[in-house]
Amino acid sequence: MILNTALCSRSLRNNFVFSRTVDVLRRPRTRHPLVLAAASRGIHVDNPPIIPTLTTSYAHGTSSSTLLHTTVGETLLKTVERWPDREAMAFLHDGVRKTFAQFQQDVDQAAAGLLALGLQRGDRLGMWGPNSYEWILMQFATAKAGIILVSVNPAYQLQEVEFALQKVGCTAIVCPSQFKTQKYCDMLRKICPEIESSTPGNIRSARLPDLRSVIVLDSRQPGMHHFEDLMQAGSSQYMQQLQDLQKKLSFDDPINIQFTSGTTGAPKGATLSHHNIVNDAYFVGQRVGYTWRPHTRVCLPVPLYHCFGSVGGGLCMAVHGLSLVFPSPGYDGKANLAAMESERCTFIYGTPTMYVDMISQPDFDKYDLSSVEAGIMAGSPCPPELVKKVVSVMGIKGITLGYGTTENSPVTFCASPEDNLERKSETVGYIIDHLEAKIVDPTTRELVPLGSSGEIMIRGFCVMLEYWGDKAKTEEVISKDGWYKTGDIGSMDAYSYCKIEGRIKDMIIRGGENIYPAEIEQFLHTHPKVKEAQVVGVDDHRMGEEVCACIKLIDGQDCTEEEIKAYCKGQIAHFKIPRYVLFVTSYPLTITGKIQKQKLKVEAEEQLGLKKGK
Repeated sequence: MILNTALCSRSLRNNFVFSRTVDVLRRPRTRHPLVLAAASRGIHVDNPPIIPTLTTSYAHGTSSSTLLHTTVGETLLKTVERWPDREAMAFLHDGVRKTFAQFQQDVDQAAAGLLALGLQRGDRLGMWGPNSYEWILMQFATAKAGIILVSVNPAYQLQEVEFALQKVGCTAIVCPSQFKTQKYCDMLRKICPEIESSTPGNIRSARLPDLRSVIVLDSRQPGMHHFEDLMQAGSSQYMQQLQDLQKKLSFDDPINIQFTSGTTGAPKGATLSHHNIVNDAYFVGQRVGYTWRPHTRVCLPVPLYHCFGSVGGGLCMAVHGLSLVFPSPGYDGKANLAAMESERCTFIYGTPTMYVDMISQPDFDKYDLSSVEAGIMAGSPCPPELVKKVVSVMGIKGITLGYGTTENSPVTFCASPEDNLERKSETVGYIIDHLEAKIVDPTTRELVPLGSSGEIMIRGFCVMLEYWGDKAKTEEVISKDGWYKTGDIGSMDAYSYCKIEGRIKDMIIRGGENIYPAEIEQFLHTHPKVKEAQVVGVDDHRMGEEVCACIKLIDGQDCTEEEIKAYCKGQIAHFKIPRYVLFVTSYPLTITGKIQKQKLKVEAEEQLGLKKGK
């Protein structure tokens, strides 16, 4: 009974401290003691864990909230019925604003249009382009029609997009004619010259045999539909067909294919179901407070083609009734700050690089960010010093870290806004409701002791169905007993809070010593002149690899290699001190803002004049 009383009193105390009186009634966080007693055998995650329950590196997040069993379409409809006149989204660059009711009407019209153009349940439709209203509209229209949305990286070039469309057999692709230097229609014509002489909707291509339709957002092109055609095609006949189809859709159906980065080979199509992404959005939203915050307006600079944007943004909007604010089609730090001020956003999403960029804007101080209460930082390792800067400089006290992978829908660990600053900055939070996690020795696959490093493995509702059309690769990462191998190295404490130490593939092996770059990066971020630091292993004929730090300095600062090495001496183990220090002005990035470590390694080796075997 002491355990139950402690947990209940903590729950009540949290409600009192963190909420106004009206919010106490709104937040269903306090649980009956008998419920807690039954759940105390695992880590109960309705509130941040305060009892060190775990005895080994295995956690099961028990919860008083049940899993949802709805499709994406059903989920959106419930929220539309609850808040029809609430603003669902604003695309500031394009001047588009939609209430939930208006959005639902467009979704139904677009879904019926897809059926009218000949697409059927189970077909694949590729969405290729930057953030736009049409992107999120197609996300929900395809789900309503039982069509699988294929999220195509807007930065893909000819070979990459041909591979992706071929791999999953896209029947249709939706894209703008161009964006910045990306000429989407020209690239498609190069892959499929037959488009020019085709009638729209009847493409027959040798290289893309499944492709029938190209739908262009902003102009009329030979052999292609205009987006207007799609929106006008859904007559009452197809609306009825769409309604009849709803009874046949299952929440276990595949509904989204997201391509992994492909840094270690060809991109793989992680296939996610309604159940995967609806529940991940539900529980992450609960964790960060969407269920008790009165009305959350999220500034969303992350790309929709990535899980962070499509699930953390689009699906959280549908599940929790958020209002999404899109500052710009592509990332723009200044536009983010302006949007947070003008739209009075209360929440912000971003990768670590995006937060660094926002804080570093020369006119940062002129923006009023007082409305922003909280946010999520995720997508790549988050240095503790950066998290502290977001709190102290941007004033975002409720910043939380999240961790996950595309294959896990994506979030598996997430902090609570109620966590103290140490936990918020040093860990990625605790296990998400209903998921299991374990840390194993990468070689023996045995559980490691609490606090020890090993590979993070995940089991539960979030694990993808498969890599599309690739049974061998699927079996490599999902064991027969359902565990997904993340390829990430981390450790877990007795409360299930997890620390990420890096990717197995990014690990540096120097003379037999295993070195995780994230540890060195986090230390270098404490240097007063360092704006950002990335560490890679470069080839060395004697040691195998040596540590190379690639550092961006704060504007106006000067620093030397010797100064950085002297700062490290006596603070980190001698074999972790960088052998090389390079000062850079930028890093190679993916479109999601992640550092491309392999490219950075190659660039560093070229700059240092290093080649394998020399």
